Amino acid sequence: MLDQRSVWRAGWLIVVIVAIAALGRWILADGGSVIFTLIMSFLASVTIEPAVSRLSQHMKRGLATVLTLIAVIVATVLFIALFGRLLADQISQLVRALPGLVDRATAYSNQHWGTSLDPTQVLDYLDLSPGQIQSVVTNVAGGLLGVVLSVAGAFFSLFTLGLFTFYFSADAPRLRRWLARLFPAHRQEIVATVWDLAVQKTGGYVSARIVLATICGSLSGIFFLIIGLPYWLALGIWTGVVAQFVPTIGTYIAIAFPVLIGLLSPRPITGVLALAFALVYQQIENLTIEPQISAKAVDVHPAVSFASVMFGAALFGVAGALVAVPMAAMMLALFDIYTRKYELLPQLAEPVPPPPKPPSPPRQEPSSGVKGWFARTFRSA
Repeated sequence: MLDQRSVWRAGWLIVVIVAIAALGRWILADGGSVIFTLIMSFLASVTIEPAVSRLSQHMKRGLATVLTLIAVIVATVLFIALFGRLLADQISQLVRALPGLVDRATAYSNQHWGTSLDPTQVLDYLDLSPGQIQSVVTNVAGGLLGVVLSVAGAFFSLFTLGLFTFYFSADAPRLRRWLARLFPAHRQEIVATVWDLAVQKTGGYVSARIVLATICGSLSGIFFLIIGLPYWLALGIWTGVVAQFVPTIGTYIAIAFPVLIGLLSPRPITGVLALAFALVYQQIENLTIEPQISAKAVDVHPAVSFASVMFGAALFGVAGALVAVPMAAMMLALFDIYTRKYELLPQLAEPVPPPPKPPSPPRQEPSSGVKGWFARTFRSA
């Protein structure tokens, strides 16, 4: 094993491995933004797949993709035109007001609950120093030149994202066939199943969440505006997005922030009204709206959903958190399809509930004699 030929082979193998690792690191360092754009474009194409599939039944798939993208762009432009400036102003005002909210919250806690919280330490723990707050306010509500430069810088990225999204969506069937050709015949069925599950789970989940977030955010913002809650538009969007895209605990996190701001405002009743609205709306959504919209969405245990979101966010940030739940659902579905299952031992099987007791026969009342006369008399009474 230590002859000259084997040593040379091992040395060249190490050189090749190091070269491949260096090449991969260089690609990720210099081309990471392009790779991220491709990944987000593919996810966007999967998200609009339900709408494109329905439209493609009546027209060419390319035209269906173009119409769907135009509808998304028009909706985004209309929202920015109607509420963009108001949203930026409210976010900047909310960020400026955070230190005051923390001061009032800590004072209330120290006075009523006997705590000894220091507002400065709380702000440092939340990473909300005055310099950082001023930087956020400047970036959110900057001057006209800053806005123009930001729009010009983002235009090329958005154009690239939209172009690749169009290609991925319009050529999805051809891309599926090309990917299947890379595998032998006995593996092509698995490739097709993985592709279909990815499109179904991811597209269905994200589409359903977007619709539910739009409904929840719109109704919440309108209600906050009616009751006079400060920063109603920003808090409405916060409530819709967090409640729908953070599994299990998102509903509680989403409404806690508006309720806290309402309770600490000059009119604390707005916080109570916001909490009451959230409780009522959540019941209505769970019973009527969500079952209709999420009928074909993913079905994952809440603990698995929460763990997958944390894992996806730790690896890939917001994009990873967004697709973590459908990816987990896809892997569970593949595991359920392609794994062999065995019969459980009797002591491990799920206990069978006892059969229900048969209904007792109706009691026969005497029809004659003294007992019968008393029974008929009291029953008529």
